[in-house]
Amino acid sequence: MATKYIFVTGGVTSSLGKGIISASLAKLLQARGYSVTIQKFDPYINIDPGTLNPYEHGECFVTEDGAETDLDLGHYERFLNVATSQANNVTTGRIYHHVITQEREGAYLGKTVQVVPHITDEIKRRMLLLGESGEYDIVITEIGGCVGDIESLPFIEAVRQLRWDLGVNETCVIHLTLLPYLKAAGELKTKPTQHSVRDLSEAGVQPDILVCRSEHPIPSDLRKKIALFCNVKQNSVIESIDAETIYDVPLLMRKEKLDERVIAKLKLTHKADPNLDTWKEFLGKLKNPTSEVNIALVGKYVELPDAYKSIIESFVHAGSANECKVNIKWFQSENVNDENVATLLQNMDGVLVAPGFGERGFKGKLEAIRFVRENNIPFMGICLGMQCAAVEFARNVLGLEGAASTEMNPETPHPVIDMMEDQKQITQMGGTMRLGAYTCELKRGSKAYSIYGKSKISERHRHRYEFNNKYLQAFEEAGMHATGINPDTGLVEVIELQNHPWFVAAQYHPELKSTVLNPHPLFVKFVKAAINFAKSK
Repeated sequence: MATKYIFVTGGVTSSLGKGIISASLAKLLQARGYSVTIQKFDPYINIDPGTLNPYEHGECFVTEDGAETDLDLGHYERFLNVATSQANNVTTGRIYHHVITQEREGAYLGKTVQVVPHITDEIKRRMLLLGESGEYDIVITEIGGCVGDIESLPFIEAVRQLRWDLGVNETCVIHLTLLPYLKAAGELKTKPTQHSVRDLSEAGVQPDILVCRSEHPIPSDLRKKIALFCNVKQNSVIESIDAETIYDVPLLMRKEKLDERVIAKLKLTHKADPNLDTWKEFLGKLKNPTSEVNIALVGKYVELPDAYKSIIESFVHAGSANECKVNIKWFQSENVNDENVATLLQNMDGVLVAPGFGERGFKGKLEAIRFVRENNIPFMGICLGMQCAAVEFARNVLGLEGAASTEMNPETPHPVIDMMEDQKQITQMGGTMRLGAYTCELKRGSKAYSIYGKSKISERHRHRYEFNNKYLQAFEEAGMHATGINPDTGLVEVIELQNHPWFVAAQYHPELKSTVLNPHPLFVKFVKAAINFAKSK
């Protein structure tokens, strides 16, 4: 069958959860037997989110093929258990960059280059790219931003044209909107939704389905009113009530028959009802834990949890796998020092030192690692967290005074962490780090090997600096073992401390590969170690 296209737009306000709705719908369609993928079109002019401060846009998610993308792609992978790629995230900056490059090369034969048709044609080409591969029955496209935003207009225009190009039953537009509850009036208000749909309609796109975010159930008379004034069928007004966890949303959307409405609109061959047994089993364990642990997350962006979105969700997956409630306790690394570290971390069952860039908060991370190393508290380090573990060990165990990463101190006498050789000539910041999936070989008999249960693994990376192998022998002799090595470059990927219950740090980002159906083994075993530590106390 020809690929069908679903477009998800948003109105009234941002952060309503277009990504979760898109992922939940995709999960339901996948559970019916359809092959589905999701892509995100972001209206900002950055080529990708790789150079954005995490406070601006949350974490930067990295795909297998090394694309730096929006954090929503993490949701897509976690829900569908299918890897995304460069093609799944497109920004306005990428669109304009391509069109301008084409113009410089003379591709438009001297014509005036305009938003319509040149920019919209490039948007349409990108929207159809995944569908043309022949791999997917359905492609869901999430349009970032809000309807009515200036920067979103070319994307909405491209959707309008595609609906005309492809035909009425080949596309479906879902508009996510807000029904605010006015406490003083004691009722839900539909006017913002009406205005949002009007804005979309004025741009030439009539939504087929409305998904209404609400804190309260939507009564049938209100659904009828919304349907009447927004020109949709009453059974296509879908309630999206606040959920206990994002993983409830597929079941809530199934209850609201969102997947059935989409199947009817696209005139799809009706397959079996969705099989969500494993999803329900995951939720059952998540909501009925038999144990509880407190894990400290020490990082520099803790004021915005979305900066560590994949780590948070990895703990959710690992918690369910262990039937354990994981309470993440947030610690701003700038505020951790040798005087308060014991008070802050003494009641923790595990400590994770998070990834990041730059010198801010670096000393606090070193203090946290020293405390857990000396007190046998389960520890996990990710990327910069692994590099911090190496620096702390060099200073406090090997006695290398002034040991550091050259990222923090270019003049350090002991650069135990140094810039990778292939990074030293790079001057451009965006998309130039060591990015994407690389192979790692684990040493048999190591903790890392027992965690993964195999010697060859593949994990995703995002870094410029690496462990300096000049110091490897000294580290090994003092009990810090390099147990994961890249076979092509000799790059140290995993270090673990001998004679410690659980001290494992990785240069790569394991959180990027954890999904509902495949929780990452490092997180699963780390939570298990925290459970054991809590029991021992």
